[in-house]
This record gives sequence, C-alpha cells and structure tokens, in this order.
Amino acid sequence: MINNIQKYRFVCTLTFGDIYGQIIVWLITITISLASALALMGARRPVYALAAVGLVVLLSLPFLLFAFVTTLLNHIELSPVEAGTKMQPISGNVSQQKPVEATS
Repeated sequence: MINNIQKYRFVCTLTFGDIYGQIIVWLITITISLASALALMGARRPVYALAAVGLVVLLSLPFLLFAFVTTLLNHIELSPVEAGTKMQPISGNVSQQKPVEATS
C-alpha cells in the first residue's frame, strides 16, 4: 500500500505577461475613479469624492483578486516523477552564473 506513493513535480509557469492586461485595466479603473473624485472635489462635494474613490476601490479589488488567483491557478503544473528520474531546478544553478561587469 505505501509502496505506490509517487513524487510529484510542482511548477509555476506564470509570467508578468500573463497578468499585464489585468494590471492595466485596474490602473485605468483607478485613474477614472480619481478623475471623477477630482471633478466632485471641484463641485464642492468632498464627501462624495471620497465615497466615490472608496466605492470603486472596494468593488474592484475582489474582481482583481479573483482574476489574479484564477490566472495563477491556471499556470500551476503538477506532474508525476518517475522513481529513477533526477530532479533538476528549472532556472538553473545560480552559482554557475557570472556576475555582470561594469564597462567604462
């Protein structure tokens, strides 16, 4: 029964390009809400301006979090490893890399 336990390889393939569009959309949303808050400030309604920004941030954060988490979960790979296979890091060995040299 215990002899059938397999080892699994856990790899996250998420890159910045995968979430770049989500970040841009959220920044546009925040910019529009700040612009509307400035317009309300100019109309002598500072309480409404603060409420508008707070409402937009409060309502958009759960959607942003959901988008990030689902994107992350879609980029997680779990695959079984054979018993005789040697595990190697994907990024390579850091100690074998050469440092960057400055040029004058």
